[in-house]
Amino acid sequence: MQQAKILIVDDDLRIRSLLKRYLSQQGFVVSGVGDALEMTMKLERDPIDLIVLDWMLPGEQGLSICQRLSADKNNPPIIMLTANGSAESRISGLDGGADDYLPKPFEPRELVARIHAVLRRRPRVAAAIPIANSSSLYFGPYRLDSTQRCLYREDAQIALTGNEFALLNVLAQHAGTPLSRERLAYLINGRDHDYENRSLDVQVSRLRRLLEDDPARPCYLQTVRGRGYMLTQQQDELA
Repeated sequence: MQQAKILIVDDDLRIRSLLKRYLSQQGFVVSGVGDALEMTMKLERDPIDLIVLDWMLPGEQGLSICQRLSADKNNPPIIMLTANGSAESRISGLDGGADDYLPKPFEPRELVARIHAVLRRRPRVAAAIPIANSSSLYFGPYRLDSTQRCLYREDAQIALTGNEFALLNVLAQHAGTPLSRERLAYLINGRDHDYENRSLDVQVSRLRRLLEDDPARPCYLQTVRGRGYMLTQQQDELA
């Protein structure tokens, strides 16, 4: 299997060196840069499979970089690192398009586990989580294209981040069945994973803003009290 290429973006040379050495020992191809400008030049030269991005950087901050890169679905997924482990910071990072979030200080083995989990959601390098035999899944007026990793409403394409696609893909495969947060985390990552409940709620909220005419009264992505979240298969009969 092709080795995943990891780019570390952190202005602390000591942290870059430590992570580069450790991740290389785990079988990754690792490079490191200190700011957004160096990162941009690196991405223009070499294909990268995942970015480990520090929040605090000289010049353009990590959150701004994350928002800019996540606007283009062809850019690599991002794991944010930050010394601020507050719930507000985690939500800001995930809402800004990060695929995962890890507060400092952290155990390097946890970073490796999260890298593997994110890459499983991006089939270019690691084996993808199995999906339905059909390349498209349908619910209401929507079509989820598993090949293009895009959502369509009639002929209009709706861009999804990696996290949004992974969550919606699992919900669509189990349409009509309520899934708990723990079950969703397992199906998305392929194994037990310490998935923040609030983080999953943020992803659901973002999907509702994309899917629902009235996110406060969801028609498709529903909450089933005491059981979790469920995607309905109902057709858009009220149109």
